[in-house]
Amino acid sequence: MGSTVEHRCDVLIIGSGAAGLSLALKLADSFNVIVLSKSNLSEGSTRYAQGGIAAVFDEGDSIESHIADTLDAGAGLCEEAAVRYTATEAKKCLNWLIKFGVPFDQETDEKGNLRFHLTREGGHSHRRILHAADATGKAVQTTLVDAVQQHPNIHLFERYNAIDLIKHDNSSKECLGAYVWNRNCEHVEVIRSRFTALATGGASKVYQYTSNPDVSSGDGIAMAWRAGCSVVNMEFNQFHPTCLFHPEARNFLITEALRGEGAVLCHEDGTPFMKKFDERGDLAPRDIVARAIDFEMKRKGADCMYLDISHKPADFIVKHFPNIYRKCRSLGIDITRQPIPVVPAAHYSCGGVKTDFTAKTDIENLYAVGEVAYTGLHGANRMASNSLLECVVFAHAAAEHIESQKEREHSTVDIPPWDESQVGNSDEEVIIQHNWHELRLFMWDYVGIVRTDKRLERALRRIELLQQEIHDYYANFRVSNNLLELRNLVTVAELIVRCAMMRKESRGLHYNLDYPETLKEAKISLLVGRNQDSK
Repeated sequence: MGSTVEHRCDVLIIGSGAAGLSLALKLADSFNVIVLSKSNLSEGSTRYAQGGIAAVFDEGDSIESHIADTLDAGAGLCEEAAVRYTATEAKKCLNWLIKFGVPFDQETDEKGNLRFHLTREGGHSHRRILHAADATGKAVQTTLVDAVQQHPNIHLFERYNAIDLIKHDNSSKECLGAYVWNRNCEHVEVIRSRFTALATGGASKVYQYTSNPDVSSGDGIAMAWRAGCSVVNMEFNQFHPTCLFHPEARNFLITEALRGEGAVLCHEDGTPFMKKFDERGDLAPRDIVARAIDFEMKRKGADCMYLDISHKPADFIVKHFPNIYRKCRSLGIDITRQPIPVVPAAHYSCGGVKTDFTAKTDIENLYAVGEVAYTGLHGANRMASNSLLECVVFAHAAAEHIESQKEREHSTVDIPPWDESQVGNSDEEVIIQHNWHELRLFMWDYVGIVRTDKRLERALRRIELLQQEIHDYYANFRVSNNLLELRNLVTVAELIVRCAMMRKESRGLHYNLDYPETLKEAKISLLVGRNQDSK
């Protein structure tokens, strides 16, 4: 079987975005921490978040208002206790980020005092979004990366894929760490840990069109499911209404904050259309806006719709949205003079691995934080700028719970080395690429913004065929980045479709033409975890 390199730590954190790095920094003074990053440390969804982070900083606002707005956006499916906990903890957690040096925008008030500039986004009744221009995620990520790189107790493993969580045996409910693939030397290694946290982000790469970076392949959700964790509400995939439509602008997001500052969605001739779909117009929640754009595109036979902020002063636009202005200008679009072509794209996974308010999963010593987790905060639709907030709030909660178990010892159970003796190198990488494209295309066509029972059934049949192909492939060849991600994406696709088939209504982000009405009683879609063979 050969020898396998084994690392030991107190806490293994899989993922290096806002959730993972916040958790690492909260624990590092007391624990030895390993942070696993699939690419380089900065490459994740956090970096690309533009809008900001929601919290009550304005005297005219209130926590109760933040709670009410979130519940409304969640279409009756949020867990109120989770919403209340998150909104109540928000300001404290943002002050923690501010203390680390995140450069949120400030302005001078009428008395000449500095205060944070607060913007407003869809679903919010007040200005409560702290932001760093239109690149908040980048500011947060850069600040946290600088901090973890300086801490002696945090060990950063870049270009490492987590393969599977390790348990003593198939019936065990205790996590011992993870098998990981070192991409730098293309070898499988073991990380043994007292505590393991999944902070791997979402699964939007399962769709053909997405605003997310390539690393968003549902790894944590798939690994947790294979290990026996339950998952919840996987059918609720948020499609961001406004991604830049241009052949050279892959994945570039146009922040909702533009609409918060007065941008209008319109047809090519400038005719606005959102008021006929919702009385809130351009500030309606994202699910309504995405469906409206999708409807208008199909009705008009158009490739895109348009977002126009050119009626605002040019210096205002350039100051508040410098990155979007520069990006569009580089493609020949002057947003101070002309509208921006936009289309919806898969953006955020509202469901995920079931956790409690301490981020604990069904498995002992295993936590899930951020987009990978289902906390009950988002319900059937995530409200803008609650996502980075959830990352930090529940990272703090997980850290407190892990701290309370400081005396837990390492398990003495032997971990079997990874066996590569019976497998060879693949000479058919093209098969993986073909399966990858097929999966993402039929998920877009059949399990996208608008669904039907027939489309879901077709998707499930194709998923089952792909699963068999991937299982045979995985059993015979050495692992690779593309194979691991494809394996996880197919697992996540199945979970999405199975949850969607359970829901006999249309609610929030899930719209089924066969069930256009919303039921009076709101229920979660729960898939109970089962122990499965991981290899």
